[in-house]
Amino acid sequence: MKYGTISTGSIEASSAAEEILKFGGNAFDAAVSAVLVSMTSEFALTGAFGGGVLLGVENNSNPFVYDFFVDSPHKFNSQNEFSSIDVDFGSTLQSFNIGKGSIAVPGTIAGLLEVHKNHGKLPLSDIIKPAIDCANNGVVTSNYQAYILSLIHPILSYSSSIKKLFFQDNKLIQKGQTFKNPAFGDFLQLLSKNGADYFYKGEGLNTILHFLGTNSNLTKNDFIDYKVTKKNAIGLDFKEHTIYTNPSPSHGGTLILFLLKLIQDSNVNNVDIFHLIKGMNLASLARQEVCIDPDNEHDISKILNDSIYNKHTQLFNNTDSLDFADGVNGFGSTTHVSIMDRFDNAVSITTTNGEGCGYAIPEYGIMMNNMLGEEELNPFGFHKWNKKRRLPTMVSPIIIMENSKPKFVLGSGGSNRIRSANVQVILNLLIENLDLQEAISKPRIHLEGNTLFHEPLISIPNKHINNMNINSFNDKNLFFGGVNAVSKYSAVGDERRGGCGIIC
Repeated sequence: MKYGTISTGSIEASSAAEEILKFGGNAFDAAVSAVLVSMTSEFALTGAFGGGVLLGVENNSNPFVYDFFVDSPHKFNSQNEFSSIDVDFGSTLQSFNIGKGSIAVPGTIAGLLEVHKNHGKLPLSDIIKPAIDCANNGVVTSNYQAYILSLIHPILSYSSSIKKLFFQDNKLIQKGQTFKNPAFGDFLQLLSKNGADYFYKGEGLNTILHFLGTNSNLTKNDFIDYKVTKKNAIGLDFKEHTIYTNPSPSHGGTLILFLLKLIQDSNVNNVDIFHLIKGMNLASLARQEVCIDPDNEHDISKILNDSIYNKHTQLFNNTDSLDFADGVNGFGSTTHVSIMDRFDNAVSITTTNGEGCGYAIPEYGIMMNNMLGEEELNPFGFHKWNKKRRLPTMVSPIIIMENSKPKFVLGSGGSNRIRSANVQVILNLLIENLDLQEAISKPRIHLEGNTLFHEPLISIPNKHINNMNINSFNDKNLFFGGVNAVSKYSAVGDERRGGCGIIC
């Protein structure tokens, strides 16, 4: 590479990152710019008032994490608006909750600008410009984005404010039609001029609070008190590499390392489909066992304690029958950006808007998140928090190091499938020694409760699955995540979610 390797969820986002790298920016500049562009090119997957996590390496230093995922509010409003809708994947139907009562305290804008301030090279105005151009000039709706929009049609038709953005001639935007969002362009101009505090503490917050009215759980203090947190990454030595990801209160990263450690410490010579199924199930069971306190953000860390981990290692090695964990719903309106640059920086960043709340803030062209309505993020039930806390996301950006230098940068969208997608790609890379394209393209499975979902060309074992339901997909599907990944010499976007890789 001359400038860097880039993989994002859309050609527009990847092209913006390429422009920033060629203009002298680094991987952090390029990642922030790509995510901001994605808010137009992948409107249904990420947004300014959602949440996310960035995992970064600067000049071959130790990996660090910026956690800007969403928080629960301080208080519960019994008058909040909370509505259930269904999303039909064709092979499975899942229910979600939207409305203003589903909105959690957002973190994405605060997080992106904090990252840029601490690690970027170029002025913020240069970083934001591609996103402004994209919002004002519009993007041609791809086949993949049209499919996503059709899936969440009930959300995009929920209110007149959101219909104004996504319906043309009273019909939902179709493939080949141009989606423009000039109000979002105006928002980005304000962001470039005034910074994130304008929307968390300043005049811009008044617009948000007016939009929320009396039907949400959010108050002025929820925005004022929001904090981006920087912390050390957690890691696992695995097959002569070190795998880094984000720690608690996120659940995804810890569960991924738990499963990989089970596989590494087992007496299994070849990891087949049944071992993978068993490991996925044991990780879910361990999560259920330790995550019992809604007020403890870091419960998930206990699964790596010797007493918990050793018990599940024995089950992995000695048990052939499956006592299944509970399953949860999750669509996975999430997207991922992976970038390496010529300055030896690496960035892995996953952002999400949930499925969206079903309303657009007219002045900003933004649909806020519905994280308080996602079952996966609310394991104790909806609106059951007792104090303000960060919600337990499955978002888990990954950087794989070899000889203390980044070798692979990857991550996925896909709600609860994020961890299964990431794990399978890691195993494909480090155990099967597949190249990046093959590792991502290879068919995947996902275990949810006692149901095994799988793509074509997967051979399902006949033994020990009498009490397991099988849900077979006819084609590769976005249901199984979207892993966008780079190495120093390759860049691959997942075909399942319209990903785009660029080497520049």
